[in-house]
Amino acid sequence: MNFILKFTLLTKNNIMSTLKSFRILILLPFLILTPVLTKAQADKKQAELKKLETTLTAAKAKVAMNEQQLTKSDSLITLGTQMIAESKTESKAIEADRKKLDKDNTIKQKSLIKLSTSKDKDEANKAKTDLKALDVQYKSDSKALSTRLKDATKKMSTGNADLTKGKAGKKNAQDALKISRKTLDIAQEKYDNANTSGEKATPKDKKKK
Repeated sequence: MNFILKFTLLTKNNIMSTLKSFRILILLPFLILTPVLTKAQADKKQAELKKLETTLTAAKAKVAMNEQQLTKSDSLITLGTQMIAESKTESKAIEADRKKLDKDNTIKQKSLIKLSTSKDKDEANKAKTDLKALDVQYKSDSKALSTRLKDATKKMSTGNADLTKGKAGKKNAQDALKISRKTLDIAQEKYDNANTSGEKATPKDKKKK
């Protein structure tokens, strides 16, 4: 009877020991894999965050580029407007100078023509010489005014071109900036959410450990 009891107890102990070993064998893979899986998950989150950060940086750069294009277009509009105004002012000044040149030339010419018909030969010859010199000077001054007018006209054309280009560029920059700012807002929101999610997950992970 004692033998049977001893055998039963021994068998029971062996079974318990076997069960305990079996449980350890079952739990062992989980104990080994848990840190690995946790690290893999953390690495994955870090990679996703890095990707979102790259997207955010690119979005910021795009906004900065569009803002720079907008500033450049505004500068072009300002320059074009200024050149047009300067050209108009210069054209008015040239017109006034030409009227004065023609008026002064006519007065001097009339006076010299009258003197050229003088009975005094020396006075008449001098008047004729002065008439020729007056004509040369008039043509030279007239040519100078024509050159100024040509430059003013060229400035007007350049100003109009810059103004047109600036306005078109501004519209394109404004449209692009509207899109890039929206893209930036989305990228910022995604990054912030992912970053906040990562920060919230950290205390939980620590609590589990």
